[in-house]
Amino acid sequence: MNSIVCLKQVPDTEAQIRVKPDDSGIIAQDIKYVINPYDEFGVEEALKFKEKFGTGTVTIVSMGPQRAIESIRMALAMGADNAIHLDDPAFEDGDAFTTAKVLAQAIKGLEYDIIFCGRQAIDDDFAQVGSALAELLGLPQIYLVTKVEVAPDKKKARVNRQIVGGEEIVDCSLPAVLTCQKGLNEPRYASLPGIMKAKKKEVKTINAATLGVDLNQVGKAGAKCRIIKMSSPPSRSSGKKVAGADATETAPQLVKLLREESKVI
Repeated sequence: MNSIVCLKQVPDTEAQIRVKPDDSGIIAQDIKYVINPYDEFGVEEALKFKEKFGTGTVTIVSMGPQRAIESIRMALAMGADNAIHLDDPAFEDGDAFTTAKVLAQAIKGLEYDIIFCGRQAIDDDFAQVGSALAELLGLPQIYLVTKVEVAPDKKKARVNRQIVGGEEIVDCSLPAVLTCQKGLNEPRYASLPGIMKAKKKEVKTINAATLGVDLNQVGKAGAKCRIIKMSSPPSRSSGKKVAGADATETAPQLVKLLREESKVI
């Protein structure tokens, strides 16, 4: 079974994010970057289907600067077979639409039975690339996927997706775009042999000229949305310590503070 996984490199959730002095974005220096956690679910699910069917390939497609190669190699170390790195300054500072447009152009010429995306990237939280990609490729798309069962002929899939207050089971034809939610699987760790093998696996780097895209339709030039300003969250005020010998003394004071100062009750 041939699977494609769209992968984004994002700042580590534990990284300290600082905003540029002009509020135009974040300071990228000294930030540790990782695979977007929701995309990891896609990598793992693609590997599971390759193992189940015993044939096929798992291809990683990632758009990003040179540093994204680290996350691509990590996905290859997990077990993916090959990768496409979409790297060009023209692709930068775009939005979900331009990202999907570049990904779609790269995927059009590939053979695949299914495409996995994360439900959203944890840096911008747009949650739009998967839907836009499906539209551009003319494929069905299912969001918030927590379980996937593919028919033996690889023509259909039964998918469980998360909805408010429950779960929905959907049948769809393949190929399709599925956006992965937490609970779909438990991503494996890259083994040392896997890391060594990943160094020899093919990563094809493609720029805008090779991809054949209109430079006015990608990156900042083609974006439908743009960031006006970024700002750090306001500093939290220091807490207050309620003194007292026991709860009978501290509880009334605490209730008074919560009601009169914090105004939460």
